[in-house]
Amino acid sequence: MNNLVLNIASILSITFLYSAPLIYTALGGVVSENSGVVNIGLEGMMSVGAVVGSIVGFYLGNPWIAFICGGLGGMAMALLHAIATINFAADHVVSGIAINLIGPGLSLFLCRLFFDGAAMSKSIPYESKLPILFQSFFNKFEGNSQIMKFLDIVFSQYASVYIAFILVAIVYFILYKTRLGLRIRSVGEYPKAAETLGVDAYKIKYICVLSAGFLAGLGGASMSLAVVSNFRETLISGQGFIALAAVIFGGWRPQGAMLACLLFGFAQGLSVFLGSIGIEIDTNLLSMIPYVITLVVLIAFVKGRKAPSANGIPYERNK
Repeated sequence: MNNLVLNIASILSITFLYSAPLIYTALGGVVSENSGVVNIGLEGMMSVGAVVGSIVGFYLGNPWIAFICGGLGGMAMALLHAIATINFAADHVVSGIAINLIGPGLSLFLCRLFFDGAAMSKSIPYESKLPILFQSFFNKFEGNSQIMKFLDIVFSQYASVYIAFILVAIVYFILYKTRLGLRIRSVGEYPKAAETLGVDAYKIKYICVLSAGFLAGLGGASMSLAVVSNFRETLISGQGFIALAAVIFGGWRPQGAMLACLLFGFAQGLSVFLGSIGIEIDTNLLSMIPYVITLVVLIAFVKGRKAPSANGIPYERNK
């Protein structure tokens, strides 16, 4: 029984750890697509955020500055997407594909530039990673030691995990409880009608796409500053697309996207846990688990989900 409880705690802990980068990125997708801009370039934005976070984290040694810089790196990529889709009314999917091609290539270039031609950045020292909160916190309390150990394992998480869940509440509040959120959703549904009421659709779309890039960059930076200690070419490898699937599965709502990310994070956590306890399953099969579950979820549950009406439709203001 003791081993079972500890195993469950370990799986939950890994689930939260791997869900956090997906939550950041999925929230970015939610914000962007609620304004009517399809953003399949999340993968490329995550990649740039991850490499910028690792570079700044290694050279400055300050994880918070590195974390923010990772977000800004993702925002820089989002600016390209915004210019293409908003100013030039380019096809959103084509622009997103271009971002996904540019992002990993630029990330590898920056890694080689700052780390003597290596395709992998140098490891960030432990003290330069994002801090772990509530480590050994519950062990201080009296009571059932097994329960306290369970809580200690589950809630001893990097700060980025807690920030991700806080951001879910913030994004939900902005989208559904503020005037700005109403404007964002109106632009995503019918931009021409929104503009007749004095809403600047271009400005709203820019704010949302850049915010999406910043959040995706934070997702990438949380991978290189918390989940692992460096950047490598395969670090992101599909995380952005899983986050995009979470946006769709979650019905373009922050709380739905969060639940989807927890499901996909659980799939990743399960594959990591099974590998760590020595169960003899081919590592390639283990690494397939998150992507297989993503496909199953999309096939089984996405039917009937309705995106914002103007999502993905290039908008050109009447001259």
